Amino acid sequence: MVGFTTTIPLEIVVAAGKRPVDLNNIFITDPACQMLIDEAEMAGFPRNCCGWIKGLYSAALRHGIREIIAVTEGDCSNTKALMEVLQLQGITTIPFAYPYDRSRTSLEHEIDKLTAHFGVTPAQAHRTWQQLNAIRARVHEIDRLSWEENRVTGAENHYWQVCTSDMNGDPHTFAEQADAFLDDVQQRAPLPDGLRLAYIGVPPIFTDLYAVVEELGGRVVFNETQRQFSMPYEVTSLVEQYQRYTYPYDVFVRLDDIEKEIARRRIDGVIHYVQSFCFRQIEDLIVRRRLRHLPILTLEGDRPGPLDARTRIRLEGFVEMIKARRP
Repeated sequence: MVGFTTTIPLEIVVAAGKRPVDLNNIFITDPACQMLIDEAEMAGFPRNCCGWIKGLYSAALRHGIREIIAVTEGDCSNTKALMEVLQLQGITTIPFAYPYDRSRTSLEHEIDKLTAHFGVTPAQAHRTWQQLNAIRARVHEIDRLSWEENRVTGAENHYWQVCTSDMNGDPHTFAEQADAFLDDVQQRAPLPDGLRLAYIGVPPIFTDLYAVVEELGGRVVFNETQRQFSMPYEVTSLVEQYQRYTYPYDVFVRLDDIEKEIARRRIDGVIHYVQSFCFRQIEDLIVRRRLRHLPILTLEGDRPGPLDARTRIRLEGFVEMIKARRP
């Protein structure tokens, strides 16, 4: 297994014959994810540190992952310190950086370092890129069915897109499961075309957000970052794909994509999720200024689990406010 701290050029790991493991996914889906955070704090991680970082640390140890690609630029600012703590546990860490200025030359250099480390040739990487993009196309169709035909729930949209970061460690099986899901969805009656919401920001640490939104009469038809994990662009090369991938770059690059999708998907309101103790909280003021024509609810999460009472009440009020504004 090769773990990683956020989405990396998956093609390199798969071409090398390794099993890719997104540490975020095995942390948040662990039945004992709360305990994983407690274990990290007992190991010395501070209380006022991002819950995801603590979860990644404990998940790597629990699953016996001995090699991890750590994204040192373009994601969490705590990843460098996480690398050092993992090294203390005897885990091999491989740094990978998305250049802030989206320089093609710099990004190509980072990808070349990764291919050299795993002994992958450019031809192998290109062939695997084509294979994985065929699988991603299935997930793009699931996303389309979410907002254009109302056949996919917000939770399902979230799940399939977030899983493209590592394809559950087995791209072939993941493709078969996606095909089976698409066959099932085609037989469904469309869901009611009610309140259409966008979810932007990192995937939620809350476990029941999408279910509560639908219980209140809304539905998330746009998951920003999760959609980016699925690489939703038509490109001609591996480097171009990760250059257009918006998540690791500045907030204005993200907002250009968000605004386009908000218009295309006829969004009524925006949920902006921010993680406690994360630098991305500061970006909320930019998001609010750029998207000021839409109602925006900023939700903050710390530890995994269901929505707390205060957050649920705020979400209820937000949905009711949008309903009252609609003609």
